[in-house]
This record gives sequence, structure tokens and C-alpha cells, in this order.
Amino acid sequence: MPELKRLHAGHAPAVLAFEVANRAYFAASVSDRGDEFFDQFADQHGALLAEQEAGIGAFYVLVAEDGSVLGRFNLYRFGDGTAELGYRVAQHVAGRGVATAAVRELYRLAVARHGLRTLRAATSHDNAASQRVLTKAGFIPVGPADPADLGGKPGTWYQRDLALQP
Repeated sequence: MPELKRLHAGHAPAVLAFEVANRAYFAASVSDRGDEFFDQFADQHGALLAEQEAGIGAFYVLVAEDGSVLGRFNLYRFGDGTAELGYRVAQHVAGRGVATAAVRELYRLAVARHGLRTLRAATSHDNAASQRVLTKAGFIPVGPADPADLGGKPGTWYQRDLALQP
């Protein structure tokens, strides 16, 4: 059974393998991270760990029983009980409810570990899979997203009040 784990230094090789293996798949629906991301992955990973240590972000990986990474689920831009949510799952598990289940678990962690009351997530209009994940996880559309936040693509902000159950 996959487990959502808080990101740590030891996850770096599996996270990089996940990103490399799914790069083309991700680029079909979100902006490509670019070669620089992969060339400087160790620095990127270290920066996320520093943000997490400073309490301004929380980063999670969905880990399979074999130790491989099936997805990344990030909380960032913390402020006034609110955080933004970003996520991506491996192509071979997409469409199987994995992302929805992990997002649901993440919002429980957002309350219990991080004291958050609201999560926000933006997705482009052409990313129907992400829209389904957010809707199934109890998020509601709240307004247009700035295309600059979505790689130049028009989109929508979704929001989840964490006081609502489940």
C-alpha cells in the first residue's frame, strides 16, 4: 500500500528517478521544469528541505512498497492558515484514484501537522485530470488563475475549507 511520507534527504534519488521517468508525461499538461531543474536537482531538493525546516512549506512523497516514488504532494506559500497545494503522480498510476486519495490524506495532515485551515490549488483549463482530483477531494472552483502561475495557460483556482469533513 503506498504511503504518504514527509520529504527527507534520503528521498532524493527516488524523486529524481520519478521526475525523469515522467518528464514527458508531465510536460503534456503542465510546464516542463526544464533541463536546469534536472541538472541542479540536488540544490533544488536541498532548497525544499530548507523551506520545510523553516516551516514555510511542507513537501510529501507518495512512496510505493518497493521504495519508488509514485507522486509528489506539496504545500507551499503558507500564510494566515492557508497554503497552496501542488501535486503530480506517475503516469502508470494516473486515473486510479491515487492522487485523490493522497490529496485527501494531505489535507488531514495539513490540519494536524501544519495548523492549516484552507488549501488552494490552481489548474489549467486543459488539465481535466487535475480538475477531477480536486473536485473529488472536496475542492470548489473559486475564480480564475493568473496564466503566469500556470505556464501561460488560463486556469481556475480551487479551494478546500479544511474544517469541512471528510
